[in-house]
Amino acid sequence: MDAQSQWTGLDAGRLERIGEHLERAYIGPQKIMGCQVAVARRGQVAYRKSFGSMDLERGKPMADDAIFRIYSMTKPITSIALMMLYEQCHFQLSDPVSRYVPSWRNHRVWVSGEGPDMVTEEPHRPVSFRDVLSHTGGFTYGGGLPGVGIQHPVDKIYRELKIRSSATEDSMTAFLDKLSQVPLLYQPGARWMYSLSTDICGALVEVISGRPFDEFLQEEILGPLGMKDTSFFVAPEKLDRFCANYQRGPDKKLKLIDDPATSAFTRNPVFKSGGGGLTGTIDDYMRFCEMLRRGGELDGHRLIGPRTLEMMHMNHLAGGQDLSTMAIGAFSETSNDGVGFGLGFASTKGQTQTQTLGVGDYYWGGAASTIFWVDPKEELSVVFMTQLMPSSTFNFRGQLKSLIYSAIVD
Repeated sequence: MDAQSQWTGLDAGRLERIGEHLERAYIGPQKIMGCQVAVARRGQVAYRKSFGSMDLERGKPMADDAIFRIYSMTKPITSIALMMLYEQCHFQLSDPVSRYVPSWRNHRVWVSGEGPDMVTEEPHRPVSFRDVLSHTGGFTYGGGLPGVGIQHPVDKIYRELKIRSSATEDSMTAFLDKLSQVPLLYQPGARWMYSLSTDICGALVEVISGRPFDEFLQEEILGPLGMKDTSFFVAPEKLDRFCANYQRGPDKKLKLIDDPATSAFTRNPVFKSGGGGLTGTIDDYMRFCEMLRRGGELDGHRLIGPRTLEMMHMNHLAGGQDLSTMAIGAFSETSNDGVGFGLGFASTKGQTQTQTLGVGDYYWGGAASTIFWVDPKEELSVVFMTQLMPSSTFNFRGQLKSLIYSAIVD
């Protein structure tokens, strides 16, 4: 065993199975255009490699500093930002969000019907900060049940009011006030549904701090962590590093859906989506993961206290339930069995329930199949980057867990 393997406790030969698997199963048959994988243990990178192409149309091999759309991997960054304000006593988790958004005192909860025949009722309690951090407030994404596609009467109101963060030019306060006009899909805390909740968290960061959301992120998180390529848009001088984004068509072939030269991500958006707006590199996101693994600090910069962070990746679902019993609709590439959800992160409650290696890790992913996880017990951080939509196409997380945990030999 070489010195690096002795330090990390990861067998270098076994880690090479990662590339062999990805090349054989995905890059060779062109199921994905290319990807990157980074694995660190005890603060030392044990594996970091690039595969395939970043732009098939232009014949560009995957660059080590390639920039990806990380979509919902924006959510943990936004959640950390809001919890930094929690640590400064701007709110308690049980506080109603209406403390900062008075219009939310008008919220109603859907009971039945639609349009003029819609029946609503009073919420049993107001939507709290914990609700928006954990997707249990009753909000949706306005586009039908995730993974199911069934349109709900409440979603029609989202569309009528044009509440879609990816297209809106609303200010943060206008976005929040519009949400007061939409009935909640369920009583706060009663269910879990993937939603615009983390866009709400981003808007609250702006409202509470009195600073533009992107400015807050840059000054309090991205700058201190040295995440120099993470931004809400790709600057012109970095455009040659920006990946193309693909979708798997009915013929199982890759179809270009977002050309890096004309992508909306090349323009600075009016609305900065805390739920899915960032682009960045694998090295940048690994720095974020390492900050998490180290309990909220990296290279002398402490963003958040270790006790706060520990609370964030505990399971906050009512009665200690998992997502298989709480979630409405599908939302990810893996099963909900044995998966809890905290304040911005999903968490593995048990190996036998999830049928994957590793327990106590916390994680999330993005719509273009990017994933990360942090395992405090194993002192492990993993980031996987590619650009394939939707994220449910392949179970990269489960496969990488098998490959990486089986390489731990100490």
